[in-house]
Amino acid sequence: MPQATAYHHGDLRAACLRAARELLEEDGSAALSMRAVARRAGVSPTAPYRHFPDREALVSAVAAEGYRELTEQLAMAHPAPATPEELAEVAVAYVRFALDHSALFRAMFAEPCDSDSEERVAATAAISEYVRDIVRRAFPGADPEALWTAVWGLAHGLAFLHLDGKFDAATPEAVAGHVRAAVLALFGAAPALSRTAATRSR
Repeated sequence: MPQATAYHHGDLRAACLRAARELLEEDGSAALSMRAVARRAGVSPTAPYRHFPDREALVSAVAAEGYRELTEQLAMAHPAPATPEELAEVAVAYVRFALDHSALFRAMFAEPCDSDSEERVAATAAISEYVRDIVRRAFPGADPEALWTAVWGLAHGLAFLHLDGKFDAATPEAVAGHVRAAVLALFGAAPALSRTAATRSR
């Protein structure tokens, strides 16, 4: 097992984050403690506190990594989606990330985090701005704040419904088909709803 003296030039922080993610994936957030991270990283029980004052700070750093990786995966799905079909592919990537990294995803959104973590705030802002940019490009006439909330809420809800076994997640194809259908149904229904509302207001 590596000793604390093996870490230098910032390696300790990286080792603690790697250990935290391994523990998350193996046993969920219940296994994530400062002492467990130190033991997994092969350092003294007090060593992680050099970079993380408490568990919440550690979780925030892990979550920030997750937000950055999620943003990269969404951009890989489509760098500049401008149609409902392209937006559906981004939603599929969002749900796929949640299923492929379930413990990390839950930690990102369900675990208490350090609200003063600049790293986490910046990573969260980056993914929020990514979704806002999608909305501005794809639906220039829409209310960007309302629509980006709806788009993120839909993808996020689908992610947790699949994670919690409410929808079939047995195969990537089943997941992708369900997510695409939901996104296209939402945007297909929007024009009809608008016409109905306009008719009723006359």
